[in-house]
Amino acid sequence: MLSFEEEISGYDLKKWADWSLRYFYWTPSYSQIYAELKKLEQHGFASSRLDSDNAMRGRRLYQITDAGRTAVTTWWNEAPVDPSVLKHHVLLRVMFGHLGSPERLKQILRDHIADVDQLEQRAAVDAEAAKSEPGWAYSQIVLQWAQRHYAAERELAQQLIDEIDQAATILAGAEHDDRAEYPHPTPGRWREIEQRVQAAGGHPDAPE
Repeated sequence: MLSFEEEISGYDLKKWADWSLRYFYWTPSYSQIYAELKKLEQHGFASSRLDSDNAMRGRRLYQITDAGRTAVTTWWNEAPVDPSVLKHHVLLRVMFGHLGSPERLKQILRDHIADVDQLEQRAAVDAEAAKSEPGWAYSQIVLQWAQRHYAAERELAQQLIDEIDQAATILAGAEHDDRAEYPHPTPGRWREIEQRVQAAGGHPDAPE
């Protein structure tokens, strides 16, 4: 964020991250931001000063240094780009849907759709607002991507709602004995499936 060449406080960095990073990465806490700013300063990648120029006297402002600019540019050009990792709390509930009722699961997905709709609308507003600053050209197209992403997320969630009743019917035919309160897969079946997938050439990164 400091590479945008603005002298800025940790508080304003948090607000800026909420406006941009939250749509596709994560929103850092205030404590994370201030801890990282201190580390950057210790390494010589940022400098700071106490603001005494306006009504917000006493706040600390941070700015990128030449060494910091070199470091972040090296990271951008040379550091490996890690694969994206999806951490989806709603899908986690869907996967363990056998622990609850289909109606409860549908409500979870409806609530998720409501949240997604709000994010899509906010991303659209922020993307449009970003057009006013040419220096945010790349940020602006990321916000447009976020808008499309949440529109697609809504459609996928709606498809899951439509598929829940069929999944519940299939689950009803799973094994159910006195040891469990709900239907469950045949014990050990996942190992059989894993071996079958590996034999077919799937999961090339799996251990032998």
